[in-house]
Amino acid sequence: MANPKKFQHLLNKASWDVDVLRDWLREYALAGLADPDGVLVLDDTQAIKQKGTKSVGVAPQHCGLTGQTENCQCMVMLSYASRFGHTFIDRELYLPRSWACDRARCDAAGVPADRGLVTKPHLGVAMLERALADEALVFGWVVADSGYGRDPVLRGFCHDNVLSYVMAVAVDLPLVGVRGEALRPDVLLAGTDERVFQRRSCGYGSKGERYWDFAVHAVTVKGQPPAPGFAHTLLIRRATRPKITKKHPDGIYEVEYFLVHAPVATPVPAMILAAGLRWNIETTTKPGKINSDLTSTRFAGGRRGIGT
Repeated sequence: MANPKKFQHLLNKASWDVDVLRDWLREYALAGLADPDGVLVLDDTQAIKQKGTKSVGVAPQHCGLTGQTENCQCMVMLSYASRFGHTFIDRELYLPRSWACDRARCDAAGVPADRGLVTKPHLGVAMLERALADEALVFGWVVADSGYGRDPVLRGFCHDNVLSYVMAVAVDLPLVGVRGEALRPDVLLAGTDERVFQRRSCGYGSKGERYWDFAVHAVTVKGQPPAPGFAHTLLIRRATRPKITKKHPDGIYEVEYFLVHAPVATPVPAMILAAGLRWNIETTTKPGKINSDLTSTRFAGGRRGIGT
């Protein structure tokens, strides 16, 4: 394509129903990717806008691409990943407070009157509801990073719908041990015997098998018990070797904590593989980050726009 005018016409002027297209694409993708052991991946991505103010939802906010505050749009994405491949199947545009609380600005951009301030995890819940309504969409797990794993409403939705999940969580998530004692993920790590860690692969990557050291602990989330027949497990993932930095000349291990909600007696390797599939969404979002300037200035909740 010599220039983006035709594509921009599609985004900004052509009349088409984004939700109908979304459903058609999901059906098309599942024909080749569907697998009972597949996972639904919740994550967000950003489109940087150097000076723009009209693109829906654009505002100074955290950008995962650069790790700092940027003038950007933020889209919550739902991806489907299985042993056959991975692709997006749903999306929701996040409106920051500066937009959600400015009705005149929203009206000018075509944002529906009933669309207010909705958190990213709660946008994720809306997409999971749509996923559950599609009988052709089979999956074994929901996976997400700590921005979603910390949200009790999202976790509660999974409990109520008896969904298995592996979600990264913060170091201070309130937990309860098997004896009823109050715990936190970082406290459990500090008390974990070195001999408990086992080296396992969480999947195949661009450089081969991705090996980490893992430890597991039986826990319960404080005030939020698992679904009947399910159990909570804290999965501690630690790098296989320490990283030397100026601040830590003796080395420091990269550590991440995952809360697992799964049927009792679920094998630990299955939890680890599910956690590893979360990284597929990074590959899926890469082309969108490269072409971020093609995003629409109109809200894609009706008949016009790109849906993000």
